[in-house]
Amino acid sequence: MDGPAGTGKSTVSRRLAKQCGAGYLDSGSMYRAATLAVLRAGLDPEGPVEPVVEIATTCELELVTDPDSPGIRLAGEDVNAEIRGPEVTAAVSAVSAMPAVRAVLVDRQRELIAAAVRETGGIVVEGRDIGSVVVPDAPLKVYLTASAEVRAARRSAQDRKAGRDVDVAAVLADVRRRDRLDSTRKTSPLHAAPDALVVDTDELSADAVLDLLVRLVKERGLCE
Repeated sequence: MDGPAGTGKSTVSRRLAKQCGAGYLDSGSMYRAATLAVLRAGLDPEGPVEPVVEIATTCELELVTDPDSPGIRLAGEDVNAEIRGPEVTAAVSAVSAMPAVRAVLVDRQRELIAAAVRETGGIVVEGRDIGSVVVPDAPLKVYLTASAEVRAARRSAQDRKAGRDVDVAAVLADVRRRDRLDSTRKTSPLHAAPDALVVDTDELSADAVLDLLVRLVKERGLCE
């Protein structure tokens, strides 16, 4: 499940995994946790590359792929809430664009995917390069999309729910900034795999998208 932020990937991916009795992996949480490690080390994500890569690729990350209680730990600390904050959100595109960082974290993602398939028989993985790079042979690839305005409104609502102050215009500007950075980076740019099903979620609820995906996975024999 690929696509830019705010398209409903997390909600739909996790619910689909639960419905199918599969594992669940939010690959973006790995890049966010690595970014948090860089920030905690006092480094500028857009400064000298080598020290950023060193921290981002050697930090201790532990992910839980159970869709009922997914999460991520950094050096043993639960950072699931902190990695969603504005400081990490503003810096994650710079860190995740580094080829050396992506190479290491993609390897870790593939290990987690293989382990989940062995243990549960399948896994739903969300991110930005899952179908195009991480698992190009996945039996079902979906690319969720939506307009920048709709995605900014969704993120603003999430921030309000989390008790954060919201400037909708600033959120929209940040959505567009991340889109530009993610789609133009040299390594694993954001795009739909040629064989991915592209779903525009502008006018679709999470329930409607989930219903569509459940039908697809059942048609392909991936879920009973």
